[in-house]
Amino acid sequence: MLLLSTSSLKWYWLHKIFDIAKKSNYDWLDLVIDDKNFDTLDVNYLKNLQDTFWVYVLSITAPDRWLTKSLVDQIVVIAETLNSQVINFYPPNILDKNSDWYNDYLNNIKKEKRISVSIQNVEQRFKYFLLPEYKNSNLLELKKITGDTALNIENLDKQAWLDLSKLQTSLWNTVKNVFLSDKNWSKEGLLPWTAGWWMSFLPLESFLMKLKTLWYDSFITLRVKPKSLQAWAEEAVLFNLEQVKKYYEKHFLNYKE
Repeated sequence: MLLLSTSSLKWYWLHKIFDIAKKSNYDWLDLVIDDKNFDTLDVNYLKNLQDTFWVYVLSITAPDRWLTKSLVDQIVVIAETLNSQVINFYPPNILDKNSDWYNDYLNNIKKEKRISVSIQNVEQRFKYFLLPEYKNSNLLELKKITGDTALNIENLDKQAWLDLSKLQTSLWNTVKNVFLSDKNWSKEGLLPWTAGWWMSFLPLESFLMKLKTLWYDSFITLRVKPKSLQAWAEEAVLFNLEQVKKYYEKHFLNYKE
């Protein structure tokens, strides 16, 4: 399934994002929770948007900082109400005041609610050149937390870019969501064919084909910068989203070995 992340159009109101998704034949969304945007936490409003547009939130991404058990519980209620299948979490930041919502708490949610609780990789950065900004940011370590992972290609370091297929094989059945975008050194959140020479700078085409041969059956989510979609012009957004679907169909959905 190809999902559209609401962060790809975060300059729009949620109502507009659902409308754009409907117009471009994206039936599924990844809802990125922003605790400063109260609409993303208004469960009744979100349910109304689903019912109005028939565009469904199958995946939810939690904020990357300052999570609490209370906020996690609120996100779980949203997921249950919307019948979402996956909740994606970031590992705790070392500057966050607490991390008691992590590890056992997330595992209990996964067991009790029967929903995939995925931990996604983050960019490996360091505070004061010594301390890792996020705990266990390596995906191979993160998969031990709940047994479910989300692979955010944008956050892979250069070494991992070189062998996406090998990385996917090592993670294999733990991956519940792949966040798709391209990067070209300092530029991130790019559409795959805009990074250079009408193809991806990362080996995304071969990566998607490898996923298909491995019978990957979970989510692939487009998560790019709004600028990459030309979010200031609706016609350009609709065109770019159509091109993404064609790219997805060519290199994954309709690919035959």
